Amino acid sequence: MRIRVLVSLPLVWGIASAQSLPAMPLPEVEYASPDQSVWTTRTDAQGQPDNPLLAVAGQLFARAGMPWHAHAYPAARLFKRLADGSSQFSMLVNAPALKECCLLSRRPITIAEIRVYHFAGKPPIRTKEDLVGKGVISVHGYSYGGLQQFFTDQRNRVANSVALTHAAAFKMLARGRADYLVDYAGPASEVLAEEPLADLRSELLSRQEVFLVLSRAYPNAQRVMDRLEGIARTLDVDRLFKDSRRMPSP
Repeated sequence: MRIRVLVSLPLVWGIASAQSLPAMPLPEVEYASPDQSVWTTRTDAQGQPDNPLLAVAGQLFARAGMPWHAHAYPAARLFKRLADGSSQFSMLVNAPALKECCLLSRRPITIAEIRVYHFAGKPPIRTKEDLVGKGVISVHGYSYGGLQQFFTDQRNRVANSVALTHAAAFKMLARGRADYLVDYAGPASEVLAEEPLADLRSELLSRQEVFLVLSRAYPNAQRVMDRLEGIARTLDVDRLFKDSRRMPSP
């Protein structure tokens, strides 16, 4: 019994520590997000993506008592700022570039879906290998979790037509420019809500887990991440997403 008590004490202390932050004021956090959203086509008054994850960040930081602001950056600059600590927080897909500079939450905060769209009569697509030898439309600026490398590999014989916008991509599909369109479900659903296409079908191609990301340079980074993760588990992220989409852009 004595051994059991001694072993349990550090565990209890660890749990208590994870639930509390230092009494001293924490420095303001910059939430850096990509300037090309995988969630929406909408933009705010400053022309930045009307990112629904801002609603999640608002709840996280309000409950943690942490001052914060948000800014969108091109992907390369975003990763550089996280690496040098100029930006301290983000919500991103796990990437090798984050390993050295940042802590990632143990669980994803949400999932980003990549889908394949096509008209009835075309064979369904279940895996990227089903696109070998096919004509595909994609949107400029997205890597699609490495899919663009698959498309540009000549061995796969993918004829990849690149559109400048999500709306343009669906217009290309409607005109028969290619048989398949690969896109993120969020922006695609917004485009199709405005301009539905009859007999359109889609299949899920991949799911990308999105994690909380915190710079290791932030004071007491591990304890802060533990606290944010605890708060995140209490949030209804799907509801926050839906509420943010119902709100008009500022």
